[in-house]
Amino acid sequence: MVNILNTQFKKGVVELCILKIISIKDMYGFEVIEVLSNLLDVNENTIYPILRRLTQQGLFSIYEKETKLGAPRKYYRITDQGLVQLETYLKDWNLFVENVNYILGGSYE
Repeated sequence: MVNILNTQFKKGVVELCILKIISIKDMYGFEVIEVLSNLLDVNENTIYPILRRLTQQGLFSIYEKETKLGAPRKYYRITDQGLVQLETYLKDWNLFVENVNYILGGSYE
């Protein structure tokens, strides 16, 4: 089966999903990968660059938490700016999905 989703579209959707799950709960990188890879076809080579970019854009802040297993974990927390961006992305996504469903349903005629 051919993968019909182009890379840029997929990254945009993954970015939206990352913002959403971290808005619910602060997470460390591997935790984000676990959640998303169980539902979407993504891996750490996709997730970590997005986490870095969103952090550089001010959408996430980072803090460290000690673990019993060694090095501290780096946790991502959504910022106020990130929440605003998430809201914008969700509005855009919902309108996009609504319009695609409208077209696919043949209602555009």
